[in-house]
Amino acid sequence: MHNYIIETERLLLRPLKIEDAEAVFQWVSDERVAKYMVYNTYTSLEAVVEWLTMLQEPDEEYHFGFERKEDGLLIGSGSIGPDNNRIDFWSFGYNLRYDCWGNGYATEAAKAMMKFANEHFDVVRFSSSHVEQNKASGHVMEKCGLCFIEYGQFQKLDGSNKMRSMEYEGKINF
Repeated sequence: MHNYIIETERLLLRPLKIEDAEAVFQWVSDERVAKYMVYNTYTSLEAVVEWLTMLQEPDEEYHFGFERKEDGLLIGSGSIGPDNNRIDFWSFGYNLRYDCWGNGYATEAAKAMMKFANEHFDVVRFSSSHVEQNKASGHVMEKCGLCFIEYGQFQKLDGSNKMRSMEYEGKINF
């Protein structure tokens, strides 16, 4: 686990803790959110605790909780790290509570993670993808400076629910 904290205009991006389990459960148990994610909808707090426990181990990927500064509410999470499919690229993703969609938080957090990777690791090539039906995520990626390059394949971690994805990449200097 890392100890980095990133501050944006409205958010604190900070390491996720096991104590965040109830807040995380708010969005990972929401079918409207989970339908676009690689995980299946969480049905127990214990499963969230297991995932958060796994995040405490050292990893090449940097996971952040998105805490709203105005009220301290944990509204989502995301990560950034080396892309396993593209050499010299780092990929990122994000996940927000449904009631926080459409407020610019995903773009704000994604840009902050990209800037973090640039400043700490000299990363300038970024990639991300989304399920084709999730057009809002495509808009986030475009606002971050990425361009659509090709269609790909998306499926849940358990192999179910295969869908077409849209792949994005870009070179961004901060």
